[in-house]
Amino acid sequence: MSAEFGDQGLQGRLSRWLRGRRPRQTADDGGREDLLLAAAAAGLPLAPAAHPAAGYRCSCDRVGCPTPARHPVSFAWQTQSTTDRGQIERWARHQPQANFITATGMVHDVLDVPLEAGREALERLLAAGIDVGPVAESDDGRLLFFTLTRGTPEDEDEWWPCELDCHPETMDEHPGLRWHCRGSYVLVPPARLPGDDGQTVHWVRGLEHPLPDPLTLLEILTDACGRYAGQEPDGAHSGWPLRR
Repeated sequence: MSAEFGDQGLQGRLSRWLRGRRPRQTADDGGREDLLLAAAAAGLPLAPAAHPAAGYRCSCDRVGCPTPARHPVSFAWQTQSTTDRGQIERWARHQPQANFITATGMVHDVLDVPLEAGREALERLLAAGIDVGPVAESDDGRLLFFTLTRGTPEDEDEWWPCELDCHPETMDEHPGLRWHCRGSYVLVPPARLPGDDGQTVHWVRGLEHPLPDPLTLLEILTDACGRYAGQEPDGAHSGWPLRR
């Protein structure tokens, strides 16, 4: 599947699809539906997620939700996630405030790093001529590098879980790189974060960039994370995804 997604034919069709679309910058959704459809057309499986409620609350009914507006609304999000255009249109129109997650480990993985480390790494990667795919920025202090998935190797000893050096409950002690692959997810732009200051998750580099092999980015990302360890601002350690 990874090889198929990286195929130039699919990338060409995606580029033509994006050029042929006119984003609907309407009062209704500000182009939200078109961005979600573009993500699905790029092969990213989507599912509805919670959204911010008043203040820092979450739209879910969980008292004291630890990851407000950052988690799927359904426990079946892995099987629910889809690239089907019709289904995503229905979700987007019937749930106009909902964020969306993209399930990783099917077509793509995400390397999730502290913002300042990620910005430095991005500059170094581009300066070195290394292909970098789509990149999203979360205003709560993370940079998300979208890559091809490693898939499911025949030798399960070679498969890595969805984090390299931390779990959500230990994020304060290990605010480094998280590798979202099989069994994980991230918010996909456009997404809104809790609070009154309008924080969002948005694209820095768009979906027109082909997904790279994650291993081509890993050395520079881990080096940057190591040098910025302990320098993240307060509040940047919200541990997600929430296991649901």
